[in-house]
Amino acid sequence: MPVHSQLAHLSIPSPPISWEGFTIPLGQWLHFIGVPTSYGLNIRTYALCLLAGMIVATWLTSRRLVQRGAEPGSGLDIAILAIAFGIVGARIYHVLTHFNDYFGPGHPAGYWVHAFYIWEGGIAIFGSILGGIVGILIGCAWTGVRFWSFADALVPGLLLAQAIGRLGNYFNHELYGQPTTLPWGLKIEASNAAYPIGLPAGTLFHPTFLYEIIWNLLGVVVLLAVERKFRLRWGTLAGVYFIVYGIGRIWFESIRIDPSVVFLGLRTNVWGAIFAAIAGLIILLVQSRRHPGMESTVYRPGRGWSTKASTVDSDETYSDNDDSGDDAERSPGSAATSGTVTATSGARA
Repeated sequence: MPVHSQLAHLSIPSPPISWEGFTIPLGQWLHFIGVPTSYGLNIRTYALCLLAGMIVATWLTSRRLVQRGAEPGSGLDIAILAIAFGIVGARIYHVLTHFNDYFGPGHPAGYWVHAFYIWEGGIAIFGSILGGIVGILIGCAWTGVRFWSFADALVPGLLLAQAIGRLGNYFNHELYGQPTTLPWGLKIEASNAAYPIGLPAGTLFHPTFLYEIIWNLLGVVVLLAVERKFRLRWGTLAGVYFIVYGIGRIWFESIRIDPSVVFLGLRTNVWGAIFAAIAGLIILLVQSRRHPGMESTVYRPGRGWSTKASTVDSDETYSDNDDSGDDAERSPGSAATSGTVTATSGARA
């Protein structure tokens, strides 16, 4: 008996196709106001997974940012822009790395418009990160919050959101890895359009979605642990995020078998993961050298919030380098070691 048949009872089953989504019969409910009875709203399970991840990340980021002294609500302001630009960036990156799927030969005239049909599927996490960075920069300029302060508050929630979002690939029966004889192999129906030609029905595949979920959840633990132990600020925690996520993604992408543009022998997402890990290392080294002391405020000079003056006793120390680069600031008259920080809140300056 083939090995894949012997291990089939130990494998991870794919969910029923019907779990990919459902339809809300709005026409039947609202026909009395003129809505056609045939009209229905299609809800994709993948979209619900992404939405759940966004909600969790936004809540956690806002909470962490307020704990660092930011105005309540400022995290939400920035997150909305980050999500909007992240979705656009995710789609653009996907289209560019799957160019022939939309603009290649063999498509009917006008098929290129499907590049805008995001509901047909196709987004990329690296594009989402790049687009999200643009949104964060705009949001931080608006609220006065330092970019790197927001990034540090964001990355644990971002990694958690990525873990939740990966469940969507499971429900969509997509983005699985190479064939495997491991007992936790993933069952994929042979009728799946992406099923590799020539492989017998019942072949098991690496559940790359599960690998990434586990890796991301472990990454959240690592980020929170190193943040607590080393008091990482000034963007250094964001650097650790890129290193952790990039290293894991290099392997996940290397064993995936879905079509992708290959450059110099590697999938484009492998290159993206390599660049992410390198960028994270550079961020960690540069920001650690520029700002060896503690972060005194998440706001840029001249920006902040106040309702009434309050004093916060602080035993933290600040280095001379903290007053340069990244718009670091110190309360007037404060000592170079310890003292009292005065926080004013209310309308943004």
